[in-house]
Amino acid sequence: MEYLAAWLFLTMTVLLLVGFPVAFTLLGVSLVFGLIGFGWDFFNLLPLRIWGVMSNFTLTAVPLFIFMGMTMERSGIATRLITTMGRLFGRMPGGMAVAVIVVGALLGASTGIVGATVVTMGLLALPPMLKAGYRHPLATGTIAASGTLGQIIPPSIVLVLLGDIIGVPVGDLFLGAVVPGLVLVALYVLFVLIYARINPKAAPPLDQQRDNDESLLGEVFSALVPPLLLIVAVLGSIFAGVASPTEAAGVGAIGALILSIQSGRFNPTMLKQVMDSTLRLTSMIFTILVGATAFGLVFRGLGGDELVRHFIAAIPYGDLGVLITVMGIIFIIGFFLDFVEITFIHIPVLAPIMIEYGFDPTWLAVIFALNLQTSFLTPPFGFSLFYLKGVCPDGVKTLSIYRGIIPFVLMQLAVLTLTVLYPPLVTWLPRVLNP
Repeated sequence: MEYLAAWLFLTMTVLLLVGFPVAFTLLGVSLVFGLIGFGWDFFNLLPLRIWGVMSNFTLTAVPLFIFMGMTMERSGIATRLITTMGRLFGRMPGGMAVAVIVVGALLGASTGIVGATVVTMGLLALPPMLKAGYRHPLATGTIAASGTLGQIIPPSIVLVLLGDIIGVPVGDLFLGAVVPGLVLVALYVLFVLIYARINPKAAPPLDQQRDNDESLLGEVFSALVPPLLLIVAVLGSIFAGVASPTEAAGVGAIGALILSIQSGRFNPTMLKQVMDSTLRLTSMIFTILVGATAFGLVFRGLGGDELVRHFIAAIPYGDLGVLITVMGIIFIIGFFLDFVEITFIHIPVLAPIMIEYGFDPTWLAVIFALNLQTSFLTPPFGFSLFYLKGVCPDGVKTLSIYRGIIPFVLMQLAVLTLTVLYPPLVTWLPRVLNP
């Protein structure tokens, strides 16, 4: 019985690796071990815990941000951005890759939906890049990595979830993630420009007619203004203290609808598709949340926290050793599990213990988010890789995609390391704006 929590964790891990559905595995294993450990009284505890989580006002932001992202994706704003930015940057070596990174950052700040961003850019940007002569690894790696920027650039769903789990105001997390997110975007752009300079044939300019500069600037302006207005409306209201993240998510949802009406793409069919996608994604997230809540209740009740504390206390080299070990564990788990599963299963166990060691909660949540971002790119279960492979033209091999993401994963780890070594990258902006 002393090691029942360890058996619970081991059983859950094996079933997940075998391929059982995450939500039902969590809930089923938790019910079995809950009955073994607590008897039938367990069923008196579980409904109260689940109700407490599901009635959390902060989590209302999740479906609203998903709705906002889906509406933006269906409204054609992403298409206009990619097309216009491709014409703006495509004249120079590596320019189309730079355009993809810029669009990925803008879509990340206005939608935050990785799948929609990767698929849209894969359909619109990859064919002209390959036609121009871009090497497959560079083209696919840039698109896959740029699509994940929405995980760290606010407003980010993972930051909303981490804020609720760790107990940090979501507005502080949004502020704290701004600088690391911009550093990552700048590093991506710098890498592409240096790569294109060293290997001009690997990232040549697009073969396009020279545009009238005034006409092109006008199109760039009209393509940039709508998403920038939405970003200002959402993040500006949070940073200024006018609205909570949940209220700002409502503003974003309404703003996205207005932009879709303005673009002429709004119709009942489009609205039905957006609502259907929102319902499916939200249901998936919250079903996993229910299973994770049951798992957390049983794991803690069986003394799992103490087992983890003993394990962490035995790690050498003090706080630094603990931090490196925990970050390494999350990075390795990201090869096999989705960020939602890691957020709900592992973070609730590890974060409180690390906070006891004196780590700043806001900084801790942001470096967790940076680490979780890599899970979209690391094979064999990197979802960004799956999304991109599904829309790749014939001739693009899976191995090329895997090779292409390697430098971007290394850059993500470099920014993670920089953020660990220099915490003010995260803590400075929240302290300035929220003294």
